[in-house]
Amino acid sequence: MGEETGKFLFQITEEMEDERIDKCISTLIDSLSRSFIQKLIKEQQVLVNDVPVKGSYRVKDGDEVVFELPEATSPDILPENIPLDILYEDSSVIVVNKPKGMVVHPAAGHYSGTLVNALMFHCGNELSGINGVMRPGIVHRIDMNTTGSIIACKTNEAHLSIAEQLKEHSIRRKYRAICYGVLKEDEGVIDKPIGRHPTERKKMAVNERNGKHAVTHYKVLERFDKYTYIECVLETGRTHQIRVHMASIGHPLLGDDVYSNMKSNFNLQGQTLHAYILGFVHPVSKEYIELVAPLPDYFQKLLNILQKQQK
Repeated sequence: MGEETGKFLFQITEEMEDERIDKCISTLIDSLSRSFIQKLIKEQQVLVNDVPVKGSYRVKDGDEVVFELPEATSPDILPENIPLDILYEDSSVIVVNKPKGMVVHPAAGHYSGTLVNALMFHCGNELSGINGVMRPGIVHRIDMNTTGSIIACKTNEAHLSIAEQLKEHSIRRKYRAICYGVLKEDEGVIDKPIGRHPTERKKMAVNERNGKHAVTHYKVLERFDKYTYIECVLETGRTHQIRVHMASIGHPLLGDDVYSNMKSNFNLQGQTLHAYILGFVHPVSKEYIELVAPLPDYFQKLLNILQKQQK
């Protein structure tokens, strides 16, 4: 792969042959959304053997694919002075402890109050442009009601490095959660593919036919009368992975109003899930950095209540 000032050159190999061009690029650069790639193709920005191609083009062994990432234009997404709980920051990356209720990037219905709005205010123009104007700096995400550590990138170099680590599953991500029911085993592995729910498009589900490989490791930290406090380690990073996997073994997350019909007595705002540890190799120094996001107040208070009830 060649890269210069946002220009990418790929040589297609035999194992990629017959893939649609958009799928091929999204496999090679995990951080680019499929819709962003399709837009580039439509605008004739993607060349195969020096000729612009259509989205339906299927690549052949030996094809040379060239495209240039356009300069990130200023979005209508406005910087907002929203306080950030910063766990780590330098000229390449910033790691933030995201609060409950905050959406990561703008989308329909959420054009303000997002992490992106806050980052744009804090970082100015220093955010990577790879994922387009709606997601400057964003290389991965956590759900609105999940709290904890999330990394954003200030340069395209950092973005590509972190995206590659996510793709290789080498980023260390440990979550803390409370689930319904008492887990009998002290630890376990859930290895079930996850894809879109066949009928409810906003939900994910264990999907044997169209799902992507997904693996979650869990470990019991503490057992209560009706609940279990657990640590989950992500081997893969599928949408809603921990929530879907825990629900699939009959232990949905406490407060999860999408993957559980159980009612909690704790007046919670969505699932009890916190991205506790984030470990990655720094894009520039190549040193391993590991950060801990302290449990949010609501989570700690809930643990205290459950511990008192247990006595």
